[in-house]
Amino acid sequence: MAIFMDRHDLAGTTAEDIADAHRRDLAVQDRFGVKFLTYWYDQRRGTAFCLIDAPDAETAQCVHREAHGFMAGEVVEVALSAVEAFLGRIHEPEQMVGQSVAERDAGHRAILFTDIVGSTAMTSRLGDRMAAELVRAHDAIVRRCLAQCGGREVKHTGDGIMASFASTHAGVGCAMSIQREFRRYNGGTPEPIHVRIGVDCGEPIEDSNDLFGSTVQLAARLCAAAAGDQILVSENIFREHGAADLFANAARRRLKGFSKPVLAFECDWADEVQSK
Repeated sequence: MAIFMDRHDLAGTTAEDIADAHRRDLAVQDRFGVKFLTYWYDQRRGTAFCLIDAPDAETAQCVHREAHGFMAGEVVEVALSAVEAFLGRIHEPEQMVGQSVAERDAGHRAILFTDIVGSTAMTSRLGDRMAAELVRAHDAIVRRCLAQCGGREVKHTGDGIMASFASTHAGVGCAMSIQREFRRYNGGTPEPIHVRIGVDCGEPIEDSNDLFGSTVQLAARLCAAAAGDQILVSENIFREHGAADLFANAARRRLKGFSKPVLAFECDWADEVQSK
């Protein structure tokens, strides 16, 4: 058995329609030796994603065909650990009292990368022990901001952290909080830490046969292109966030792995009032 995630284009459906389709899948899954673990539904975009334990992708599709006829346009094999890291769950969530089916998790995520500027030179200048202490200080600050903003750490990159957020606003807000916290930290230490941040957002299997493949790549490249103390966000983030006055200096940048220049925006976090 393997784990698959599929993607459905279902414009015009409602959350109730998809919940009913999921119940129909559960009713017939045992006849095919398949287990539907959970699903995500985004009514605004008209997309749904199912997480399935099945012998192969074709058998998973057979359950959909038998149960309701909503066939997936794409089915990819995934790792449960990756799904849980990015999306936060691999089983059905417990429905809170008063919560409607329309409030189900959409699966859309913002992806954020941090990176310590000049980490190699820092290690050379300070030595491994002191450099490791500064990395730990970075980790503590970033993780505190993630906890405050509802972010989920996906992995540590050695001199940075990759994180996932359930909303664009949470991802951008966390990026701003991180830079403000480092500004505060740097004001009281002889060894300042300067970080760059990149943020993008997307669907679980959008434009790639991997979980958040293109979104992860773009967020990482934006982070690498950012200057110290800078946040660069994608056009997707700019459009979804809605606060146009928060973003400035839009420019097309040539990023590794992207054939065409990518439009990026700088998040103007430094103009925000510094919290006490």
